[in-house]
Amino acid sequence: MPTQPPEKRRFHRIEFDAPCELHCQDSVWLTEVLDISLKGVLVKRPSEWNVPLNEPCEVIVHLDDNETAIVMAVELRHVESQRLGFKCQYIDLESATHLKRLVELNLGDQALLEREFAHLID
Repeated sequence: MPTQPPEKRRFHRIEFDAPCELHCQDSVWLTEVLDISLKGVLVKRPSEWNVPLNEPCEVIVHLDDNETAIVMAVELRHVESQRLGFKCQYIDLESATHLKRLVELNLGDQALLEREFAHLID
């Protein structure tokens, strides 16, 4: 029986359906988050998306009350027909706190969360 290669990903993705804004090249697109991790975010690709790879952008993920948000400075890392993948380059303390809580609630394992944070600061 063939074995699957070990998972290279150090950060668990959390499926998360939330509205977000993409700010890039003086344009703003409204879209939705598909999943999020401590190191990045995957979103639905907006129509008329024309931003090149490695372009710096900002993602604002609106949380339940729409008054709270996770704001990340990101870089576009991959483009698919229906999805865009961004790598987090910077996140402020307040946003990091919201993201940590979101991951913590979804992982349900404090040791796993601590391991992911250790990878984040390496």
